[in-house]
Amino acid sequence: MKPKIASPFWCACCVVALLFCITLQGCAAPNASQSPLKLTLWQGVNPPSNREVLQKLVDRFNQSHPDIQVESLYIGQPDQQMPKILASVVGNAPPDLLWFNPTLTGQLIELNAIRPLDEWLAQSPVKAQLDPALLTSMRYEGRDWSMPFDTNNIGIFYRPSLFKAAGIKTLPKTWAEFRATAQRLTQDTNGDGRTDRHGIQLALGKGEFTVFTWLPFLWSAGSNVDTTPIANGLTVKVRQDGAIAALRFWQDLVKDGSAILSQPERGYELDNFLAGKVAMQISGPWTLGQLQQANVDFGVFPMPVQDKPVTALGGENLFVLRTTPERERAAFAFAEYAASEGFQSEWALGTGYLPVNLKSRETAEYKAFIQKQPSLNVFLEQMANARSRPIFPGYTRVSENLGRALEATLLGRAPEVALAEAQSRIDLIFAAP
Repeated sequence: MKPKIASPFWCACCVVALLFCITLQGCAAPNASQSPLKLTLWQGVNPPSNREVLQKLVDRFNQSHPDIQVESLYIGQPDQQMPKILASVVGNAPPDLLWFNPTLTGQLIELNAIRPLDEWLAQSPVKAQLDPALLTSMRYEGRDWSMPFDTNNIGIFYRPSLFKAAGIKTLPKTWAEFRATAQRLTQDTNGDGRTDRHGIQLALGKGEFTVFTWLPFLWSAGSNVDTTPIANGLTVKVRQDGAIAALRFWQDLVKDGSAILSQPERGYELDNFLAGKVAMQISGPWTLGQLQQANVDFGVFPMPVQDKPVTALGGENLFVLRTTPERERAAFAFAEYAASEGFQSEWALGTGYLPVNLKSRETAEYKAFIQKQPSLNVFLEQMANARSRPIFPGYTRVSENLGRALEATLLGRAPEVALAEAQSRIDLIFAAP
């Protein structure tokens, strides 16, 4: 018997029916083929206890946004992060979100690596809730490029018991008073003829932390890093008089014998302060947890003043990296969440960072927290005088050369010479091609 051969009409009907079934299957179960949008957040949050707080908050976002799932990845401290960040951008495999201090803004813009946020921010209620001091950290050439994530500033931590033992009843306010206080605190406590307690520890090194702790002295003396747009880029000039005065002030503290220097590039370590080997150290509220765990007495007072009160604004912002419109919009949703009152309240209570959201500072929980942590009031009050580090392409190289000048000055080089050498190197970096 010959097999029956289907007619062309029958074959066509079968094809149509098959396509119809496939279409019905797709319509009946849209979630089966759709999965959450998975975003990556690169961060360098420290210490580990702070990363635990962050993870809880990320988990909360993921639970309330089933269509967006953020994975938070610790990629090291700033010097470890930079090669990874630049390699990811050049290799066209960036993260969706980057947690970093805003000084990187100019470089990321130059690489066309980040998406401007001003259009989204204009429609977001969060922007009006941000501390106005932080707006300059977001902005470059008239556009907003990042969202504040956490903030702080620097002050002078001191050991009240050591002040009392030295007969010091009034906290210093000016540079002259600060220098005299450091001299009184410098002592040979065991009578062996050698100083075993110094007034202050200063950061040594040419890295960003050293420059960060020195910049308030530069600004307080009336100096600045000035940038001027030119046809082929920028000119960058450091105002000489105030910068030389700020360099000399740190050098004088060393010459007096009242300051000791940290290990190179480790000016953030508190070992000498905790051990009572130094009575003062420049730091910020991120150290409060460590100080409390160490169970030592401590207090904080504002940065000393030469011409005007000023402190350096610290903290990190969130950048939305250029990927696809869908991923960028989802990344902004997380950035907006991170700046919200709820996130910032829990982040501040868990880490000691200052909330970037003003509404968070007004909650009953945060006010109760401040009562238990009165030192935070100093940093909150200093926000009115807090100043962001310059934001322009090439800032990191300018900072490195300021750091080299500072390091050379602390090791004995004349401030005028060290600064002139730094300015010459900066001129070469920004020379028109």
